[in-house]
Amino acid sequence: MPAKKPAKKSPAKRAAKRPTAKKTATRPAVATEAHAIMRGTRQSPYKMRLVIDQIRGKDVNEALALLTFSKKHAAKQISKTLKSAVANAEQAARSTNAALDVDALYVKRAVINEGPKLKRFMPAAQGRATPIQKRTSHVEIVVAERSGR
Repeated sequence: MPAKKPAKKSPAKRAAKRPTAKKTATRPAVATEAHAIMRGTRQSPYKMRLVIDQIRGKDVNEALALLTFSKKHAAKQISKTLKSAVANAEQAARSTNAALDVDALYVKRAVINEGPKLKRFMPAAQGRATPIQKRTSHVEIVVAERSGR
């Protein structure tokens, strides 16, 4: 009776026996990015998106100037959120002991999401009731430091 051949090892087992190169842990460059979220703002997302579309991708100083002189009510809410995001970026840089140039910050991401609707009823003619939806919004802004400045 002939001797049995040993079973072939799977590629995973063979790879496990191979010596691997040592991986050196390199620290990534500190990406200064911060975000701020304002939830439940009492204005419809449609109206707020008109304003936030104007500041997306702009420098923070330019965006704040646009919001300051805008006549829209949404500009005030978005301005508060943008200032909060800048303050969060400063705080994150301070806590990690990293250098941050506030003038190099720009609006990386700016989104308006729909919040919960407040459902109300208004009396109508002949004893009927008409439903009213009071819409709310969530404002989310991410600021980051522009590289190459």
